[in-house]
Amino acid sequence: MDVVITYVDGLDPLWRQSYETCLGKVLLEKRYRDWGTLKYLLRGIEQCMPFIDNVFLVVSGESQVPSWASEHLKVVLHSDIIPSEFLPVFNSTAIEMFLHRIPGLSEQYIYFNDDFFPLNPMKATDFFEEGKIRLNFSPHRHVSNQYMRHVRNSDALARKALGLHAAPTFLRPQHSCAPMLRSGSERVYAAVEKEILSSVTRTREDRNLNQYLFQDYLYYKGLALRRTFRTGHISLALGPLCRIKWLVLHSKVKVMCINDVQMPSRRYCRYRRGLLEAFETKFPRRSRFERGED
Repeated sequence: MDVVITYVDGLDPLWRQSYETCLGKVLLEKRYRDWGTLKYLLRGIEQCMPFIDNVFLVVSGESQVPSWASEHLKVVLHSDIIPSEFLPVFNSTAIEMFLHRIPGLSEQYIYFNDDFFPLNPMKATDFFEEGKIRLNFSPHRHVSNQYMRHVRNSDALARKALGLHAAPTFLRPQHSCAPMLRSGSERVYAAVEKEILSSVTRTREDRNLNQYLFQDYLYYKGLALRRTFRTGHISLALGPLCRIKWLVLHSKVKVMCINDVQMPSRRYCRYRRGLLEAFETKFPRRSRFERGED
């Protein structure tokens, strides 16, 4: 069983230049700001998920690879999996359409955004059971924002890939690390490749799909169990820093999502420092994905 992580280092000057040259606009700091927490995500995987074999880090180019990364962290460049006509791409939903093309990826894999953090011990059966993925979801009828349009688009295309009729409701899977079956992703991609490729854009647009396409397909195909485990969510806009640090150190949830928000640079620096202190206390031992000290 493998893990796939999509990652952007917004401080990388080469990446920033590519973004601003290609799109002709100034970078939105909040979306691409680096909190320095990737190594703690990896430490959490190693300590809380010992059943994981490989971790693949998906990045736009070599300049995005952290200087501390060891050979055990398997780096995948966008050009390795995404057709050249779509590059460069700055849209995570577009990147998600091609993760199943990673060379050497196992049949069972778990997709992580870089703001999901394992905090407590887990088992392989938290994600896969009886050859099926485990997930929770909620049904919806109404679209309130662009994200929900992506969710609806994905549900509709998953149904089309299976020859199912359109429905008045659509599924929104739980916002957490996502178990996937590579063979299922390959099948849905092959069935609706034209529609998937026509949805790919460099930045987010209403017509995009997202990762839920692959989970919805597995659910409608009977390859998903409606079961889940405890997850949590922290918005850095809410609560004092001491509360956020306490949750990192003492929360009983298995996975925590920590969302960035727009904030003044002084507050960002303070929160970043405090968050890294909490993670260093939680996971002080270096993982195999980090090089040893010189």
